[in-house]
Amino acid sequence: MTKNNEWIIYFMTSLDCMLDSFESIIANYRPTLGGERFFTDKEVSARLRVSRRTLQDYRNEGRIPYIQLGGKILYRESDIEKMLADGYRSAYQLTGT
Repeated sequence: MTKNNEWIIYFMTSLDCMLDSFESIIANYRPTLGGERFFTDKEVSARLRVSRRTLQDYRNEGRIPYIQLGGKILYRESDIEKMLADGYRSAYQLTGT
């Protein structure tokens, strides 16, 4: 067997893919605190695809609960999920004309 062997190339490529997956998992891992995960405003704005200014408006309007520790704003994952569920609107179809 040599490094140019098809099986060796496939094996090394698979290892590289696994390493990339592990690095992604580690980078995105959030330990829970009391069974709850917390996110920063930067993380929430990226996930919801809204600006951080829009999140500030949501806070000011009371649309999204948050925790403020010093200058840091944190959001509970469950609060974000609840806000999204509350804003859910079923699709409907107009029938007949």
